[in-house]
Amino acid sequence: MTVAIRATDLVKSYSQGVRALDGVTLEVNSGEVLVVMGPSGSGKSTLIRTFNGLESLDGGALDVLGVPLDATHGERQVREIRKRVGMVFQQFNLFPHLSILDNITLAPIKVQQRAKAAAEQRAMDLLDQMGIREQAYKYPSQLSGGQQQRVAIARALALDPEVMLFDEPTSALDPERVKEVLDAMRQLAKGGMTMVVVTHELGFAREVADRVMFMDRGQVVETSDPETFFSNAREERSRRFLNQMQH
Repeated sequence: MTVAIRATDLVKSYSQGVRALDGVTLEVNSGEVLVVMGPSGSGKSTLIRTFNGLESLDGGALDVLGVPLDATHGERQVREIRKRVGMVFQQFNLFPHLSILDNITLAPIKVQQRAKAAAEQRAMDLLDQMGIREQAYKYPSQLSGGQQQRVAIARALALDPEVMLFDEPTSALDPERVKEVLDAMRQLAKGGMTMVVVTHELGFAREVADRVMFMDRGQVVETSDPETFFSNAREERSRRFLNQMQH
């Protein structure tokens, strides 16, 4: 099995010596869905942002799709990774002055030098896949939060990434909009996409994850299959977290 992401002893410190990442080691295999859970401030978002160079590291070794992203990496590695790793954030980060279609085709045309017609055809196919083809010529402000987040997923997929990163993609949405975004992510997982997902959505983690990794205070507390994690977590910190989330 090919390893897509290999992290060894990652360290990231903020001011006053606070360690956002304190010796994190993990592997993500190609085609695997890893869900990362943990309380606020546990280092989940910092970790996932190191996987595409948005956060720099102070120590440890990180290899993403064969590209080293450790503390000494440069811009060239980051550019290489961002062509191959898609990311979806809490906020949709769409360009308000561009149509939905133009939001999706901007990077393929500018970064990958794709022909406009081919990029637009691919964008329409992705909007179809996300169930929002009819929104192509509207602007972000005319769409609901759930629709905008599905556009953000389509935009990330337009570069044909090998890995998709999701940083709490439903946390800014109204409850009734959460399902449509999770459904789009389920479809991606079924298609064999390698995914790392930071989320508090227990049902999604239970159903879609191959493995669940629980973090607290910058450290990996435990990693297991969803069945074991949700019904028989080993660590007291994990059980306490699940108890709070379920009540």
